Amino acid sequence: MSFGETPITIIGNLTADPEIKVLDSGQALARFTVASTPRTFDRESNQWKDGTSTFFRCAAWRALAEHVADSLTKGSRVVLSGRIRQHDWKTPEGENRSMLAVEVDEIGASLRFTTVTINGNRTGKPDPSADPWATNSASEGSQYDAKPPF
Repeated sequence: MSFGETPITIIGNLTADPEIKVLDSGQALARFTVASTPRTFDRESNQWKDGTSTFFRCAAWRALAEHVADSLTKGSRVVLSGRIRQHDWKTPEGENRSMLAVEVDEIGASLRFTTVTINGNRTGKPDPSADPWATNSASEGSQYDAKPPF
């Protein structure tokens, strides 16, 4: 993480299945939205009450994007960490627009209400041969060079 970036950790549920596509550059991009809803216990009614949901638009790149698309579906409860990014653009009418989104660094299923089975590399170390976009040269760019097209 670079100096000045805004880190964030979110716990919530996917609002739809992740959308995955491969960009012209060859990078896989998974886009999805996570809803985080606070809950409080109301002692008078003896029930849990949902607060106002906050929706976070998220993007995952490369092998992580593929893992997200293969592993998570609508309703999946996740814990993710990433960085808040601001995206600015102009509409066809020339109006300036901007939005905040989360560029995901790590994501996993929350085990609070379910169990999961882990497949694949269990060492915790990246397997370079499993990343088809891996490069040997730092001069070829970074996964963070391009902004996610939301």
